[in-house]
Amino acid sequence: MEPKEIQIKAKDEDLKGVYSNLMIVSHTKEEFCLDFINTFNPPTLTSRVLMSPGHLKRMIKALEENMKKYEDQFGEVETAKEPESRLGFQPQK
Repeated sequence: MEPKEIQIKAKDEDLKGVYSNLMIVSHTKEEFCLDFINTFNPPTLTSRVLMSPGHLKRMIKALEENMKKYEDQFGEVETAKEPESRLGFQPQK
């Protein structure tokens, strides 16, 4: 199957991107919710992405493949340590 080229419309504002140093993941049976947060004062939700479990699994695979390519080129990346402060967020059970 040949890759399909698609045209994507984007506003200039969206092309700048947003910074996030925290992600909170929650889910139902039907979808995953990824909340990206900038923890600088005050902590702010910068983006929320909703997707199906199947799409999330493809995204995880793409991220793993790209991290491997990055490390092959630039060397191993150490996993960031968990923050000392939990910012008042409680883990979901």
